[in-house]
Amino acid sequence: MPGSVPSPSSAAADDAVPSPVTVSGPAHLLRVILLMAGSCLPILGAVLIAPVLPKMEDHFASVPGAKALVPLALTVPALSLALLAPFAGVIVDRLGRKRLLIVATALYAVFGTAPLWLESLGAIIASRALVGVAEAAIMTCCTTLIGDYYSGRQRVKYLTLQTMCASMSATAFFVLGGAVGSAGWRMPFWIYAVSLLIAPLMAVALPNPAAGPAADGAPAADEAPARAETRRAFPWRQLAGICALTFFGAMVFYTVPVEMAYLLDDVGVESSGVIGMATAAASAATVAGAMSFARLKRSPEPVLPVVFALCAAGFSVMFLAGNAPLLVVGAVINCLGTGMLLPALLTSAMSRLAFEDRGRGTGLWTAAFFGGEFVCPLVLLAVESQVGSLSGAVGLLGLAAALVAAGLVAARRRAGAAAPRPLLEQSS
Repeated sequence: MPGSVPSPSSAAADDAVPSPVTVSGPAHLLRVILLMAGSCLPILGAVLIAPVLPKMEDHFASVPGAKALVPLALTVPALSLALLAPFAGVIVDRLGRKRLLIVATALYAVFGTAPLWLESLGAIIASRALVGVAEAAIMTCCTTLIGDYYSGRQRVKYLTLQTMCASMSATAFFVLGGAVGSAGWRMPFWIYAVSLLIAPLMAVALPNPAAGPAADGAPAADEAPARAETRRAFPWRQLAGICALTFFGAMVFYTVPVEMAYLLDDVGVESSGVIGMATAAASAATVAGAMSFARLKRSPEPVLPVVFALCAAGFSVMFLAGNAPLLVVGAVINCLGTGMLLPALLTSAMSRLAFEDRGRGTGLWTAAFFGGEFVCPLVLLAVESQVGSLSGAVGLLGLAAALVAAGLVAARRRAGAAAPRPLLEQSS
């Protein structure tokens, strides 16, 4: 595929290279918990207030344009994250991962709880945009630190765990927001204060990453990033292909979570309980797909065409489905694919990045992913208006996924990739 890196020698494979930090014991467990908790904060920002949007709309009914502005309070953090993640990546590489993560996690609480006291809808939306700024830094730092701390199968394991936690937390936060929101539309915003508990623990428990196993034990690389003796060019070409795939993959990833309720409604299902069960089944399939990827011992490049083809098959079943059971089957097939898709794309991107570039590269990847998330419903809405039905739009997206899978296979054949490089590369 585009931007693949040369195959390392067997001696350089990551299975032979220990991770730069310990991978057992209480300190390791706390470090993993904090990184996963930090990775879930942007998901919390994306779904927590969704159940209270109707109450917000009622509260601001007298504000001109409230019907369009209130949903913007939900989506604007993702837009901010997509636009600002590359800049967060630059700051990560220049100022250090840990420092920026702690500051951003504390500010997340400040910006996230601001609507508790703000009366203007415009001010609330502005505070939500600032939440996206903090999320951009948090997501970029957490993902970069996973790449810094771990190598080999450990890196694959925790990048996959990050995906699984994000998928499961989305459902949990939606339920939590609905339960807390029963006491008033402002109440869910209190939950953002949880990051004030996480930030001090990060300051104590997260070590400053070194440039890698061969970094001469430099303990403070986070605060004084290593300067290469010779200026290296950033691997733009290597990342361009994977970021383009990630942008499209994010649309594939978010179609079922965003559109499933509407698709079920189109086949006559109106029960919120049935919709909830269908969404839960799809979420479980996403987690199962991620777990399956974690067990693979191959490079992500040969896996990606199969994964996109699986997603396309799921969309095809959903397009042809005339009843709810078949629609759910299609969604489960699709989500098995998307569960493997996200860690495959992320692992492929991280394997292309040296320590000095990892922040910027992760920021670009994060921007591509959340950019695809933001445009997903807009693209489907535009296609639906042209083809006449949401299922038709999903079918066309499935066709596009199948074409991407075929294109990846053709690209690998042109590149003569007869011996794919190992999945497990060195940390730096």
